[in-house]
Amino acid sequence: MNFESYLFIVLASGAVFTGIMMITRKNPVMSVIYLIINFFCVSGIYLLLKAQFIAIIQVLVYMGAIMVLFLFVIMLLNLKEEKKLSDNFGYKKITALLLCITLMSLLGLTFYFGFDKRYNEMSLKAEQIGVAEYLGKELFTTYSFPVIIAGLILLAAIIGAVVLAKKKFE
Repeated sequence: MNFESYLFIVLASGAVFTGIMMITRKNPVMSVIYLIINFFCVSGIYLLLKAQFIAIIQVLVYMGAIMVLFLFVIMLLNLKEEKKLSDNFGYKKITALLLCITLMSLLGLTFYFGFDKRYNEMSLKAEQIGVAEYLGKELFTTYSFPVIIAGLILLAAIIGAVVLAKKKFE
């Protein structure tokens, strides 16, 4: 095993650990902090996969915008002490337990077959896909029409939000 394999194991373990810690904390601010660490771990995994653009977007968009929004909403809500939920087993808890078992078994199968010796090397095309230049070239040549349509839809959504906000304040 080389350094990249050890680094992947550390980052993946960190991502799993912080994900578990995020959903088990009672304090929402601590959950957000664990989610930020999780985003760093996932961004590092993207860098190991040679997807620099996706790693940077992970840090900028998720941690720069969405996490600030989460913290703002948490602080705005001013959450009080949480009431205990009932501990009875209903169909929702049994369904959730069965879905968790199914998910864990699928993840175990994926992990087991992932260490098969068929996929030792990454092709040059796969390394090129994560680079920002390649993504920009593909977006604005091959996929230019869908990018323009997505931009127009976002523009219409922004105009609609401004019109609705203007009516509310008048």
